[in-house]
Amino acid sequence: MRVADCDYVVVGSGAGGGPLAANLAKAGFKVVLLEAGGDPCADSEVGRLMYEVPIFHGLSTEYSECQWDYFVRHYADDRRQRLDQKLVTEDPISGEPVNGIWYPRAGALGGCTAHNAMITVTPQDCDWNHIAEITGDPTWRADAMHGYFARLENCHYVPRPGSLKYTLKGLLWSIVALLKGRKDWRDWAHGHGFDGWLVTSEANPTLVAKDAEVVRLLLDAIKVAYKAGLERPLVSLLTRLDPNDLRNSIDMREGLAFTPLAVARGKRNGPRDFLLRTGETSPDNLTIQLHALATRILFEGRRAVGVEFYEGKHLYEADPQARKPGAERDFTTRQVFAAREVIVAAGAFNSPQLLKLSGIGPRKELQEFGIEVLVDAPGVGENLQDRYEVGVVSEFPKPFVLLEGATFAPPKEGEPDDPYYVSWQKGQGVYTTNGVLLGILKRSDQRKPEPDLYIFGLPGFFTGYKPGYSELFERRRNRFTWAVLKAYTNNTAGRVTLQSNDPKKWPRIEFNYFDEGNDRRSEDLEAVVDGVQFVREMNRTLGAAKELCPGPEYDTAERLREFIRNEAWGHHASCTNKIGGDDDPYAVLDSRFRVRGTEALRVVDASVFPKIPGYFIVSAIYMISEKAADVVIEDAR
Repeated sequence: MRVADCDYVVVGSGAGGGPLAANLAKAGFKVVLLEAGGDPCADSEVGRLMYEVPIFHGLSTEYSECQWDYFVRHYADDRRQRLDQKLVTEDPISGEPVNGIWYPRAGALGGCTAHNAMITVTPQDCDWNHIAEITGDPTWRADAMHGYFARLENCHYVPRPGSLKYTLKGLLWSIVALLKGRKDWRDWAHGHGFDGWLVTSEANPTLVAKDAEVVRLLLDAIKVAYKAGLERPLVSLLTRLDPNDLRNSIDMREGLAFTPLAVARGKRNGPRDFLLRTGETSPDNLTIQLHALATRILFEGRRAVGVEFYEGKHLYEADPQARKPGAERDFTTRQVFAAREVIVAAGAFNSPQLLKLSGIGPRKELQEFGIEVLVDAPGVGENLQDRYEVGVVSEFPKPFVLLEGATFAPPKEGEPDDPYYVSWQKGQGVYTTNGVLLGILKRSDQRKPEPDLYIFGLPGFFTGYKPGYSELFERRRNRFTWAVLKAYTNNTAGRVTLQSNDPKKWPRIEFNYFDEGNDRRSEDLEAVVDGVQFVREMNRTLGAAKELCPGPEYDTAERLREFIRNEAWGHHASCTNKIGGDDDPYAVLDSRFRVRGTEALRVVDASVFPKIPGYFIVSAIYMISEKAADVVIEDAR
């Protein structure tokens, strides 16, 4: 007779699976969490710094102990694909042909939250209301979802209600709001939470004060924003340029933003830390199994009862150490059984891969690889979505004083102390930030219901992801990038398909950009054009700056379209196991995260969204993870 090892098996420790596993364990359930990677932060001093130091986030994406590489297709047409300067034709590790764009992911405790840029911006209300509308489930409405962010957040940049500092600011807001007849004049927290597991903070704006060039650059950007009608001084003062202030989401405002970060006293924090704290306080309830590559879900009939996994280091093909010529990948096949449910949280690429390897997916595709069909689910792996991003890079005559003396790397024995690293050890300075100095929320078209562009500025050279980019980013200290991010993209034509029935092999990932996709009116392309033109308007006031990218040769709207089609990128892959209504044959999940056609199986990660949410996806995933915990616990009782 089979004996259950736990109540729940959770596959994946990222933004969806990590908090969910911790919350279930805190609620008294026994949870086994499977993570394919290790915990580099605990394995070495370099690994610890790669995780903890916010400014090292770029380097951490190329740190081999947690790095996972995917090479994705932006276009099916090889000719179109070759026009992208970021194209990688040959894997730099194995030498094998890949012909794709490098898409960095993380194989580590905490998933991609172990190497992301820590930006923590909540979705707009429309993201949640859409799910409520298509499923008929009112618990997805925005007014119900707001509480999940407040529950998970421990906000350090808005004073806690009841403190003197908060009371003075709140009093000012209340007086103005009352005079304007606002119904929310008594609500001072405005959606923030102060007791959750995720600390949020803002970079200290005075960090740039010593650099006159950077100050001038930012002031010019602010002037252009005001000139364009994006800002109203009183509103900006009262919301503290905070994109997570609930008033901004409700009113769908454009304007300036200081970008909130998941940084606690100068150090990255996230699901990894939540899991480790939970493991200390509830050691009998949470078992974290590292180096555990899930290979298939185990079923009795159509009921999920466990997970088979390979135990071993560096097994998955995306891991660069697995692709080294002659690499030995020793592993042991093991199984873990759950008394209640299996919850898949392996991300937008790996969750559909695992479902398909387990017999859940399009019948024809499964049969092609000799996989027995358990559930013919045509939506698994379909509907892949992402942002479009481009970088507008300017060069200045002199290096920024702000960066003088910084190495942007962990200290090496025998080398002089980096003064910025010394400051970071005290919880101060540039290294406590991710480098982003200012954000701007903007509508590309005033007829759009919500701002669809998030434009953010940072010192450095950033035009997308290509092997070696992190060193190039910081090598030249006289360059400044405005990154244009297109949110609410219309293209839903991407897909994730199997290339093999071997669970160690990566899937084929095709985004089908722009005209290869299904954005028939080219709204995405025109929006990015608008964003680049807006940045150029800001940069025109900086007579000393020279545009390096796109470059002066892209001097018309049509030339800009050409550049964007060739060079855009994204890194918020999502929507490949979408939630949907009973009438949608491509809906993989119901509104309670349950995989249709099965029992005791759910998915909780970036793949569940029917439409890509908000601006930076991690906050939305945290929120659905909190909701999933409530749903799972409710169903258990």
